[in-house]
Amino acid sequence: MQSVHTTFNIESIRASFPILIRKVKDKPLVYFDNAATTQKPQVVIDALTDYYKLYNANIHRGIHSLAEEATAAYEATRDTIKDFINAGHREEIIFTRGVTESINLVAYSWGKANLKAGDEIIISGMEHHSNIVPWQLIAESTGAIIKVIPVNDQGELMMEEYYKLLSERTKLVSIVHASNALGTINPVKEIIAAAHNIGAIVLVDGAQSSVHLDIDVQDLDCDFFAISSHKVYGPTGIGVLYGKKAILEAMPPFIGGGEMISEVSFEKSTWNDLPYKFEAGTPNIADTVALKAAIDFVREIGKGNIRAHEDALLQYATQQLESIEGVRIIGQAQHKVSVASFVIDGVHPQDVGILLDNNGVAVRTGHHCTQPLMKRFGIPGTIRASFAMYNTREEIDVMILALNKAIKLLR
Repeated sequence: MQSVHTTFNIESIRASFPILIRKVKDKPLVYFDNAATTQKPQVVIDALTDYYKLYNANIHRGIHSLAEEATAAYEATRDTIKDFINAGHREEIIFTRGVTESINLVAYSWGKANLKAGDEIIISGMEHHSNIVPWQLIAESTGAIIKVIPVNDQGELMMEEYYKLLSERTKLVSIVHASNALGTINPVKEIIAAAHNIGAIVLVDGAQSSVHLDIDVQDLDCDFFAISSHKVYGPTGIGVLYGKKAILEAMPPFIGGGEMISEVSFEKSTWNDLPYKFEAGTPNIADTVALKAAIDFVREIGKGNIRAHEDALLQYATQQLESIEGVRIIGQAQHKVSVASFVIDGVHPQDVGILLDNNGVAVRTGHHCTQPLMKRFGIPGTIRASFAMYNTREEIDVMILALNKAIKLLR
């Protein structure tokens, strides 16, 4: 791994991301779509290609050298993730295709085995569709009922309403840690403790939080925690589900096939030990190996350093946006990750996004897979600028200048 940074050096960090030198529409790229996916440092790209160039082989069952090297690299990522989120056991780290599959794994494995008619599932009004639709499908098949924690005008959960929803019928709470659409950081430790007090289990969607916040699953005491690799500077197509060992051991398999079995006969099959019971088939080996490089990169720079830089960018962007007449920021929570989501009076978000792209500025426009949340605020969508470790105040200035030009053109 190339040497990174004992202190936060923005020039050195930017030099680690090769895509940042490119131009879009003959303008230097300003990439503010990090909540959708982050760019990849060279060490991640190298780790991905090194697997295919040097030790491409299937894992776990081979006895030749390439298979042993691939297995060791794959399992090293599991150990790295265990430490990254402070899990108690490496067996509690399950590799999936991403947060969406992680939530579906819990919904179909735990949910179908444990939910019955009249049981209640609590989610919130700011959930991503991936933390809504699986529970709707499970509720339809089991007769369970979904309850929703409302969101206030600042984009924060109405915790007093959450406490009212909790009852002996509550079996599971599935909650986003940090909103992809608003940036709101939810009080998940409080949410988890309250749910446990009435005997419910809790799944935390950590797609956005795991890249910005220090995660300690033992301190949170969550039952499940889902992570997306491509949101934390790793490859797409790989994610992680953390689950408490006792709960995972009691759950039936999610997908059947090779690797997840112990013994197979035509009469009956038995299941492999954790974590392999939930990792059927040949996994996404290369991207899993490269995920370790991403986590190592983040840890070497330091989440505290990254968070301080991103918070400063968010504060600056917020001040600049609020100075523009007609701009309204959606989501003014006291505690946020680096997401600035806004609308402009009389202007459609998509039109703004196109004009910003003409100036090399990449933002996300639309409902951000949170249609119920957009409906709550009475809007079709927002313009979302989301910041990462490699972004700068100067890039925000470029966006603000382009935004002012766009507004003059569109009004």
